[in-house]
Amino acid sequence: MGLLVAGVALLVLSGIGPRDRFTWFLETGPVLIGAPLLVVTYMRFPLTPLLYRLLFVHAAVLMLGGHYTYAEVPLGHWVKDWLGLARNHYDRLGHFAQGFIPAVLIREILLRRTPLRSGGWLFVLVTAVALAVSALYELIEWWTALATGEAAQAFLGTQGDPWDTQWDMFLALVGSVLSQITLAHLHDRQLALLATSTA
Repeated sequence: MGLLVAGVALLVLSGIGPRDRFTWFLETGPVLIGAPLLVVTYMRFPLTPLLYRLLFVHAAVLMLGGHYTYAEVPLGHWVKDWLGLARNHYDRLGHFAQGFIPAVLIREILLRRTPLRSGGWLFVLVTAVALAVSALYELIEWWTALATGEAAQAFLGTQGDPWDTQWDMFLALVGSVLSQITLAHLHDRQLALLATSTA
């Protein structure tokens, strides 16, 4: 409940005077769709505490990017100045999170709703689905740009990088792999506890 209240508060704050209202709607769209789904499914299909916390972090990343636009997030500018980078890399963090966090969601659904068990095939399928989700997001950015033209420039956030789309998908791939390597054991323990409590 605390994460939900904090998430709603952050969503409201991010929606107050965003740099670009259209971009705010596009960037926070997954939160606006996902949060109600989590509330509706909470009783029938509760998730692990790990996954709820990760989804909250992902939502915060999206809402911050939505408020400023990814190219203008102050945190990204601070890192850019500190490391002498040519661009604001906050969007890279967002796409890493787009692989890291959904990988746990995909893993949880596959382990709870299919005969799959921890191991090689689960790892491969989670990685493939996370990469497919990232590719779909890139297609949505492309379709939005085709439909709205200049209005979608902040949403695309390429900042003049011709390889931005490839970087986005690569970082989602890296995130999904690292997520499974670092969190699988903790996730498995929480899944076992959840199964016991909901049995």
